[in-house]
Amino acid sequence: MFGLPTHPLCRAAVCLGMLLSTGCASWLNRGTKDDSEHLEKLMRVPEPPDLVREAAIPHGLREIRVDGVAVVNQLPGTGGPALPSSFRDQLLDEMKRNEVADPNGFLEQNDNALVQVRGLIPAGARRGDSIDLQILTPPKTEATDLHGGWLLDTRLRHQQVLNNSVRSSEVLAIGTGPVLTRGDFDGTDDTTLHVSGRVLSGGLVQTDRKLGLVLRPKFQHVKMAKAIAEAINRRFYFFDGTTRRGIAKAVEDDFIEIDVHPRYRHHEERLLHVVRAISVAPESSDTQARLVELSEKLRVPAEAADAALQLEAIGEGAIPTLVEACNLTNPELRFYAAEALAYLDRSEAVEPLLAGIRNEPAFRSPSLSALLGLEHSSAVTGLQELLNEDSLETRYGAMTVMRDRKDARSSLGGENLNGQFRLYQIKSNGPPAVVVSLTRKPEVVLMGEVSPLALKSFFIGPAGMIVRRMNADETSLSGSASARLRISRFRPGRPDAFAEVDATLAGLIRGITEVGGGYGDTVATLRMAKEQGVLVDQLAFDPLPKSKRTYYRDDESDEDAFDEDSPSEEDAKEL
Repeated sequence: MFGLPTHPLCRAAVCLGMLLSTGCASWLNRGTKDDSEHLEKLMRVPEPPDLVREAAIPHGLREIRVDGVAVVNQLPGTGGPALPSSFRDQLLDEMKRNEVADPNGFLEQNDNALVQVRGLIPAGARRGDSIDLQILTPPKTEATDLHGGWLLDTRLRHQQVLNNSVRSSEVLAIGTGPVLTRGDFDGTDDTTLHVSGRVLSGGLVQTDRKLGLVLRPKFQHVKMAKAIAEAINRRFYFFDGTTRRGIAKAVEDDFIEIDVHPRYRHHEERLLHVVRAISVAPESSDTQARLVELSEKLRVPAEAADAALQLEAIGEGAIPTLVEACNLTNPELRFYAAEALAYLDRSEAVEPLLAGIRNEPAFRSPSLSALLGLEHSSAVTGLQELLNEDSLETRYGAMTVMRDRKDARSSLGGENLNGQFRLYQIKSNGPPAVVVSLTRKPEVVLMGEVSPLALKSFFIGPAGMIVRRMNADETSLSGSASARLRISRFRPGRPDAFAEVDATLAGLIRGITEVGGGYGDTVATLRMAKEQGVLVDQLAFDPLPKSKRTYYRDDESDEDAFDEDSPSEEDAKEL
């Protein structure tokens, strides 16, 4: 026999040859076959689902919380030195980055207060959108009252705890503005209410928030993502200048980016619900059969909401089905059909939505939201009619929708009081009421024929303010013989201020701004006037319809059960 070569490399080569000749070649071939099958599996396009929601889940609908540390200044000695803490350290770092002179000395002044600032950026927010800010003071603080203060510029970031350390994002919002304390509108004796509050629309969003769809693992494939995006773009598109552009873009094999369609601006959650109800397959002869099936489901209360969404997802072809459903006797079924029609910009939706607002509290908020973007003059006319309802939340809800519509805003009038807030006097046949906004827009709304002030002599308001009724024999600066009020304001270190106004609630509100008062002073004055019986009519804070109320059905049966022409059970048995 021949011996093996003595050199190690030669021996290895001989051994490898022997192994290949005795079956290792088959092992290598098997590995190549398995790899080929795995590659083939990766390249195989999944079977498309019936609806987008079977393959994708929404992304970007959760609000993003942003936080910051800032200073409230212009306080009348009710601030205090910022005590040593992580908040003070964070604020000092921020002030040094912005080259603030003598930051430690600034934080020691009694007219300043260190505060925490918090905001929520909603889904689909765009750069330049405004958000409300929440103002909190650290657990240990020398500040006693933030009333009348101004929040200095603060940068807000999203913060997360990763690996036992706090990580911050880039700046997502910038905040500033006048502080409305909780004590201004809540008259309880809790002292903590005076060192917390909010800045209405005080935050300015600095970056766009993107929406999207994440494909489930079973459907993660570049061709599937492209097919779903194309299905969405067949239904939703808009013109960017002169170019038609769809709202969906497949950016990864597992992610589709969604732009907000103009009709669904501020209704991003509904947009993604509708998008996920789109059929992936193009329209075909099966579409008519699907319309018939959805029309039947639209008559079953338990299935009607989803059926209306799917019909809205079909678009123009579903309008006759939805219009027909608006004539059903069941108010719940009418509402679902009308809501879908409203987002399709059909005037047939107006009357059923108005009926839902008047008759069912659970339908008020979504119906008003649907009317906000419905581009028909009949929607404005209907909203004006709602201003005469007895329900205050119905009237104020309708008013806020009109305020946010470009084609109805001017009909409300409203006065801009020294750039502080707006005063509206709304004609209404409903019970008189005074409404104060605590969200989004600083505004006071006088609903209906507000009663005269029940002021016999005087009352003391907030921040050194005194309101006194002038006697008939007193000389008025204006020379008017009508009833007048004299408003005086005395503050340490500032000039005394005086104003004479008509002895009406509107006159009182105007007079507060004339003596240098802001929105917080006005809110606190109205609350104190109500507590002392000077304000006779109802005073309400943000009486808006609540969203996501539960609708309680009287009967679980479908629409056919209400048809008098349908056969009885006995007749059905005979048939």
